[in-house]
Order: sequence, then structure tokens, then C-alpha cells
Amino acid sequence: MSLPPVVQVSSTVIPLPVIANPLDGTAPALGDRPRSRITARIDAITRIPPEYRRVDPPIPRSVKIELTARCDLNCFFCATAKRLRNKADIDLDFYRQIVRQMRDDGVEELGVFYLGESFLCPWLPEAIRYAKEECGYPYVFLTTNGRLATPDRIRDCMAAGLDSLKFSFNSATPEQFHEVTRVKASDFHTIIDNIRGAFAVREQGGFRCGLYASSIRYDGEQLTRMQEAVAQIEPFVDEHYWLPLYGQAGLTAGAGGTRPVAGNPGRLDAMREPIPCWSIFTEGHITFDGRLSACCFDHDGRFSMGDLTTTSFAEA
Repeated sequence: MSLPPVVQVSSTVIPLPVIANPLDGTAPALGDRPRSRITARIDAITRIPPEYRRVDPPIPRSVKIELTARCDLNCFFCATAKRLRNKADIDLDFYRQIVRQMRDDGVEELGVFYLGESFLCPWLPEAIRYAKEECGYPYVFLTTNGRLATPDRIRDCMAAGLDSLKFSFNSATPEQFHEVTRVKASDFHTIIDNIRGAFAVREQGGFRCGLYASSIRYDGEQLTRMQEAVAQIEPFVDEHYWLPLYGQAGLTAGAGGTRPVAGNPGRLDAMREPIPCWSIFTEGHITFDGRLSACCFDHDGRFSMGDLTTTSFAEA
């Protein structure tokens, strides 16, 4: 009989449950709680309600704020690798000020990330704790590439009150991971281990954080390879969903011989028309240096709507 896999968390070895082969459809739901779903929440943000289709729309329900503009990967499909702007971390005092201000204005969902990788920010758990405990945000969420999302770091984030953690999982093999991200191939396995570790941390600690993963859906053989790779992580997340390849506001269109979609139409199974772009109306985006952006992919400052270091969120 084979031994159950294990994950190292804070010097404690945690046995993971033995999972049936996910490729044959027999993998059970994990843990004692029902799996939560993130796609309904995503679709609610990418759909523009009638009351928002105006020149002076209400305050958005959701905002993403960039704790750091830095990223540990250099993916060909992401404009972060083009180094189109200076990259640094957000000022902690400004973060506290604007996060409290937005909650007072009625923002309900706070994403503690934007274009960078938030696990590079040493005070990420404190950012989550402040939003949850001091400001009272009902929902705080985070997306990561997973490379630095070790079980220790994830446990700290979940203990701080994180409601949702999503992994962007976009390579099928270690070799492809290296080709796409320009970092060492073995980190592909590190990411898979971290996803499994996140599940172990949640189950051991009884945390209520949802665990999710998304992947870019390519065609042909790459789709088959990705489906096989996703099968390795799917039993350890509550929901996995597919995304189209984005063009990053035209900055990466055609990179690697690819053909991206126009704008940000949302997830693949609920794509929106590119115009009007939902991002302008239903979700705010704040860069590390305090700019409010009208675009999900504002890597060069073209879509700045105002400077929140001198202007209130509501006014901008």
C-alpha cells in the first residue's frame, strides 16, 4: 500500500488525504466542507449592471490594490516582463489610508494584488489583517503565481483572514514552465507542491479561505497537456476555471505567435463584450504609486484616472 503524500508546514509534517486518480473521475471533494465557487463572484464583477452604465457610476463593489509592482516571473504573455515602468512596493501608510477610505465609501471586496506578485511583499499578512479586522471588508482575495506561496506564508495569510486564494497555473510541464516564465524548470513542481500545501494548511487550521486555480486555455495539443497538468492540482482546489489569452492592453498581442482576445472579456465560459469594458465601471485598480487606473493591464500608466495620494477615491 502506498503512503499518503506529505507537506512540510512550519516544521510539522502534515499527511495529505489519499486521493483517487483525478483522471478517472473518482476524486472526491476534499475536507468536510462543501467546495466553494469563485466563478459566480467573478461573473458578478464582469457584468455591468444598468445602474453602472453612466458617466458617473456608483462606487465599485470591488477594488484591486497593488502591494508591489515586482514579479518573480518573466512570462512572455505578461507585459510585466517589458519593464515599462518603475517597480516598487506600496507605501504602508498610504495603503492603510486608502483601504480605510474605500471601505468607508462602500467598497466590499478588496484584492490585495494587481499587476505584481504580492507574496514578494513581506507584510502581505498584515495588509490582509488590516483590511479584515481594522476596516471590516467582507471579502479579501488574492491571486498568485504560486512560486513563493509556501505553506508558512499561506498559513499566515489565512490566519489574517484571507477569504480567497487563487493560483494562476499556466504551464503543462517543467520545460514549458521554464520557456514561458524564464525561471528554473523545477519551480513547476514547487508550485504544485505549494497548491497541495495550501490545502493542507487550510484543512489543518480549519480556515475558511476558498482555494481556486485558473489556467489559460490554448488549442490543440497544448490543451490536452494542460488538462493533464490541471488534473494534478484540481483535487486540491475548490474550483478550477479556464481563461482566454489576454493581450494586456495590446502590449503583448502576438507574443510567442499567439492570438489573444480583445480587452478583458472575463473567464472563458462567461465572456463579455470588449466594449464597454467592465473594468472601468465595476472594479477599481490601484497601482503601487497611488494611481487609480481604468484598465486591468495598465503596465505603462496610459489609463490613469487620478492620483489617490492627492485626490480622494470617490472623486477620482
